[in-house]
Amino acid sequence: MRAGMGGSQIPSAMSADIRLPPAAAASAADASGAAAPLVDPFGRRITYLRVSVTDRCDLRCVYCMAEDMTFLPKAEVLTLEELDRLCGAFIRLGVEKIRLTGGEPLVRKNVISLVRALGARLGAGGLRELTVTTNGTQLARLADGLRAAGVRRINVSLDTLDPAKFTAITRWGRIEQTLDGIFAARAAGLAVKINAVALKGVNEDEFDRMIAWCGEHGFDLCLIETMPLGEISGDRTEQYLPLSLVRARLRQRWTLEETDYRTGGPARYYVVRETGRRIGFITPLTHNFCESCNRVRLTCTGTLYMCLGQEDAADLRRPLRDPGTDEAGLEAAIREAIARKPRGHDFVIDRRHRRPALARHMSVTGG
Repeated sequence: MRAGMGGSQIPSAMSADIRLPPAAAASAADASGAAAPLVDPFGRRITYLRVSVTDRCDLRCVYCMAEDMTFLPKAEVLTLEELDRLCGAFIRLGVEKIRLTGGEPLVRKNVISLVRALGARLGAGGLRELTVTTNGTQLARLADGLRAAGVRRINVSLDTLDPAKFTAITRWGRIEQTLDGIFAARAAGLAVKINAVALKGVNEDEFDRMIAWCGEHGFDLCLIETMPLGEISGDRTEQYLPLSLVRARLRQRWTLEETDYRTGGPARYYVVRETGRRIGFITPLTHNFCESCNRVRLTCTGTLYMCLGQEDAADLRRPLRDPGTDEAGLEAAIREAIARKPRGHDFVIDRRHRRPALARHMSVTGG
């Protein structure tokens, strides 16, 4: 999912690469093997952090956000240094995978500096993987930099292969820009997974074509049910397409073989025998994935959502910006938040009142 820019970019306070103070780097290294892991009240270990670096985007996808969005003021948005410091605290507490999201993360000014800083944390006792979810519009210029910084896999949102339909879904996007970005990423050596939101009456006739296209170019594909987050101009009761139905239709043409492949996220994967590529299904409505949830989401304001589908959140910006809070205090604030992580979400398409399950947009929470 993506969202966010609206014409202007959130400026960063940085003009050069992030550099950790030697003492902070040493502290992280010393604590990495000793800190107790993050475990929620239901015994699930939290190893995956999704970080929204901006709420802004250069597209306005109809299922994600309203066309006329109001974005966050600069003062509320964490600097890239602050985001890196928070990520470092999570890593010391056992987070092994970080995904940068948005909004559209690659419109954040100097975001590659953050990617480099996090990439430096890859390795024994630190991160196992650093990934990015993007709409692809900035990949033509940034793919090589992402690869050099340590990113090896990316997710690119592409809901259709039809140029006119692409513009209608994104409101003002050009498919050529996203396709150029996708192939630039492949050329840079990044593994590409295509994310497509399944929209009833919009792209449901394209999934066979998308499977074939992904097979031809060596991409995996992941289909996602529309999520009832945020007020939009459309009607989600008209958008909603259950993936159980989609999967049954696909099996009329394709052989979907079960696999135990996992990326750490909520998708359930199959191998398409005819192409040799994987297809994943993310089903927050027809079959939720809460029982194995290992994820939390950090917004660009420092708000930590322990569950995508619940409103309870923790303010980490306050301790982060408090001069009296050291690294131990920051870690304690994170642990306190994880202790409130709920068992699961309560997503539902409200057909009676035609309103979202939650008022906040996906662009605020992070995809």
